Amino acid sequence: MNKASAITVPCPHCKTELVWDSSNPFRPFCSDSCKNHDLIAWANEEHNIPGDSLHDDVLSRDLEQDF
Repeated sequence: MNKASAITVPCPHCKTELVWDSSNPFRPFCSDSCKNHDLIAWANEEHNIPGDSLHDDVLSRDLEQDF
């Protein structure tokens, strides 16, 4: 891909412009650090997919049981 037709996109985490091509192993992120920040945000439920939940909380029934 030549530089004139290179596609640039912002990193979803830090907004740094990066070239979108297969040589970047962290796509769509600019670095391993930004990729990990995003993963941690999902794990901490800072991100979500909008819409109604199809299932109740997976562990809610466990909290109701007496052990």
